[in-house]
Amino acid sequence: MTSGALPASIALRRATPADAARFAAFAATAFTDTFAADNTPENMAAYMASAFGEAVQRAELTDPQCTVFLAERDGDLVGYAMLREGSAPPCVHDASSIEIARLYAGQRWIGAGIGALLMQRCLVEAASRGRRTIWLGVWERNARAIGFYQRWHFSIVGSQAFQLGGDRQNDRVMARRVAVDG
Repeated sequence: MTSGALPASIALRRATPADAARFAAFAATAFTDTFAADNTPENMAAYMASAFGEAVQRAELTDPQCTVFLAERDGDLVGYAMLREGSAPPCVHDASSIEIARLYAGQRWIGAGIGALLMQRCLVEAASRGRRTIWLGVWERNARAIGFYQRWHFSIVGSQAFQLGGDRQNDRVMARRVAVDG
């Protein structure tokens, strides 16, 4: 699958520590927009306090195991993706794998091709690192995201727990082989 035609004004670049504040604000908003309606305010607040903030995102941006790509339009952040090196769950069955830890388009940009552009960039990056498999975890109740990943040839290979505040949720683990052409 390819990203299709996107406005020429969409630019992708690797994030730097100087992006920490705006990245944190965007990431928190994207997570809230995606999950707040289906979770309690208490669980959202508890998770948000630990997962988002300038210091948290600065640490991610300086972590050699994390690579963040920002999608921008006219200088405004419209989406991002985070690749993370590290151990995969056993259901992935490939020590040469890399994780898409996060992939979000801003709410008003969903359906505009931002996710596809970011996915293609993640696949190219994984291939350039010699990774054979790319995997991710997605909430079992997020049908739109599961459908998006299935269109990109990801298959459900297992499940893992995700702790959102006091709520232990179930993520589907999805994986696919890596090829430069996506």
